[in-house]
Amino acid sequence: MKDEALIPAKIGDNLEVMSIGFLLPEEDSAVIWRGPMKYKLIKEFLEDVEWGELDYLIADSPPGTGDEPLSIAQLLGKMNGAIIVATPQEVAISAVRRSITFCNHLAIPIVGVIENMSGFICPNCGARVDIFKEGGAKKMAEKYGIKFLGKVPIDPNLVSAGDEGKPFLLNFQNSETAKIFAEIVRSIREAVEK
Repeated sequence: MKDEALIPAKIGDNLEVMSIGFLLPEEDSAVIWRGPMKYKLIKEFLEDVEWGELDYLIADSPPGTGDEPLSIAQLLGKMNGAIIVATPQEVAISAVRRSITFCNHLAIPIVGVIENMSGFICPNCGARVDIFKEGGAKKMAEKYGIKFLGKVPIDPNLVSAGDEGKPFLLNFQNSETAKIFAEIVRSIREAVEK
């Protein structure tokens, strides 16, 4: 904290992150809160974090239509849009459909849909295995007339980069997964900067 403001963690030169995990007394502490406490924390993260000048503010919320996305929508007001992320299997897609309805009810534009965990590419032989099926998010996007942004495969380097707090795109910029991410980011920027 600095002068009652929370200071976000810096990752690389231009990425700042805030998480409740940074504020817990121990890394395995549980957060067992009802709606009002969640709302208060989200409000603090939006209003009391010393973000500085931002190009983008990205809030990652759990899938569905619970307290977190509703609080973010109410506190931010007008947004450039939501990005819907789904894994390919039908169970996940059914939950994500409710997120689409949620955005439509709150007049939040949907920038697009990303299919996460879309196959595994073996780093040794290059073979693709569709562990969670494939294409479910794309079919859903087509059904609802939403732009499909791309399919992100399971990549062991992506997992390692996340665990180590290293920007994946900087450390693995020549990988196929990084190229997919770069294309998704380009599509998102085009959509929100219109």
